[in-house]
Amino acid sequence: MTDTDWKTLELPQHKGVPGWEFTELRNFDLAAFPKAGPSTAEAEALFDAPEGAVTLRQVDAAWDRVEEATVEGPLVMPLSQAVEQHGDLVDRFLGTVVPVEDDPFVARNAAEWEGGLFVYVPRNTTLEAPIVASAIQAEQGAALNWRVLIVLEEGAQAEVWEQYLSSADGLFTTVVELVVGENASLRFVSGQDLDEKSWIFGTQRARVARAGALDWVVLGFGSANGKVFQNTILDGEGASGKVTGAYATRGRQHLDFDTTQEHAAANCTSDLAFRGILGARSSAVWRGMIKVDPGAQQTDAFQESRNLLLSKKAHADAIPGLEILANDVRCTHAAAIAQIDPDQVFYLRSRGLRQEAAERLVVEGFLAELVERFEQGPVREALAHALERRLEAVLG
Repeated sequence: MTDTDWKTLELPQHKGVPGWEFTELRNFDLAAFPKAGPSTAEAEALFDAPEGAVTLRQVDAAWDRVEEATVEGPLVMPLSQAVEQHGDLVDRFLGTVVPVEDDPFVARNAAEWEGGLFVYVPRNTTLEAPIVASAIQAEQGAALNWRVLIVLEEGAQAEVWEQYLSSADGLFTTVVELVVGENASLRFVSGQDLDEKSWIFGTQRARVARAGALDWVVLGFGSANGKVFQNTILDGEGASGKVTGAYATRGRQHLDFDTTQEHAAANCTSDLAFRGILGARSSAVWRGMIKVDPGAQQTDAFQESRNLLLSKKAHADAIPGLEILANDVRCTHAAAIAQIDPDQVFYLRSRGLRQEAAERLVVEGFLAELVERFEQGPVREALAHALERRLEAVLG
């Protein structure tokens, strides 16, 4: 794609394009956000980096080089640097998991990304330290295009965290490609805490090979509007994917998540759980699809979305879906949207708690079930702390 190709692509229409019925783009102009230049800024982190973590930081188009490494060992560096120093390796994978096709947001990202993140882990190699990458939007009204490519060869293991932060509002596009090889294991944590006047559009997709395992964590706290596609493709027999998502909105925020668990091979398992809390006049959409391809027998897949409305004017849509083209499968889904249970609040108040404290305890319990999906350790602690901080902001 050239720099101008994305300008020729039409934006998805609010009506008529599946998946875009709930996110209005009528007054949105993709070209109104110029590409951000190099900047300097500070922004409050969503995650505190675990002890010993390898950290990378980018502010708009400003990124720092790391010490050059050989391709025989693990590579952790900005993607732009990887293209310069390991171009053949990057070319094997970049754009293969998320092709441009006719998506204007992916096309603009492909044309304008700079910096980004590249992680390559060779066969039977384990990255002992987690990697934490921060992308910070700082130029008012500009576009930051963030690109991530993570490749784990056969038997490799790694843990990678990314966080989207900002000190100004604008447009944030993100394309994430995850390649998990045979018997490889990747934990990927992606947190979004942009300015609450920003737009975000993202496509994040993973391919997991035979007996590979992906543990994916998604947090959505910031931005005013936008849509993120998050797809897990289980490409090889015995592959597994676990996805845990949480969002918390306030004001007039609107978040839209579109997830797919595609079982392309036999004997694969997937487990997805999203939970959201919504305050004021905010709204959120979760649309999930379990897709079982022909021949993907012995599939075991589950998805759920549960939403807690903190205001009578908050709104949530939870839309699970199944597309099953095999006859020996177990696929289930669940969705729920509710106000805070008055009986639970009454029970707590009868034991001496004030109204606000009782309601907060109910909300904390609702979110705690997500945290408990993880064993004790840095990810569980980071998730708990991030949810606690966001809950303070949403409850005011």
